[in-house]
Amino acid sequence: MVDADFMKSLCILILAFSLSFPLSAQIYAGAGGKIAFSSDAPLELIQAESNQLKGLIDAEKQTFAFSIPMTSFQGFNSPLQREHFNENYLESELFPKATFSGKLIEKIDFSKDGTHSVRAKGMLDIHGVKQERIIRSEMTIEDGKLLIRSEFTVFLEEHDISIPKIMSQKIAEEIYVVMEGELRMRGLAD
Repeated sequence: MVDADFMKSLCILILAFSLSFPLSAQIYAGAGGKIAFSSDAPLELIQAESNQLKGLIDAEKQTFAFSIPMTSFQGFNSPLQREHFNENYLESELFPKATFSGKLIEKIDFSKDGTHSVRAKGMLDIHGVKQERIIRSEMTIEDGKLLIRSEFTVFLEEHDISIPKIMSQKIAEEIYVVMEGELRMRGLAD
């Protein structure tokens, strides 16, 4: 059974990009992708992950959009740490999602199976602050599926995420992120 929140989010993403997509466009869409992050500071290693990554790729336009709800991250070293992540640092009530949208730099032929190294150029929006980024990814196209894996870092300061001096030995300024997702080919009528 398809999750109602997923369908709502998918419809919103499709509508948001429908003006730039021709009606015959072939898109890849999916939910349930995984994002994991780690903060490796001198006194503490913090790790968390979410399996609620949603995304779309327009094969013809070579454009993409990904979204993750900030409150979906699980793990951490304690429930209090998760609470501080959402309330004090990411302010998840004010900024409920992180997004990355833009265009693939390398032209990919989505009609042929294979593995490709690509650079995705777009706006990474975390904590309400957009930063233009180029993020390298590996994409594998196989039988109407698109598997994506990417590793990158995020500097908290670039997204106006302040860490009190007292916590500077426990929370790293640079966060390591791993993203893995599976998208399936769909037409706009799907």
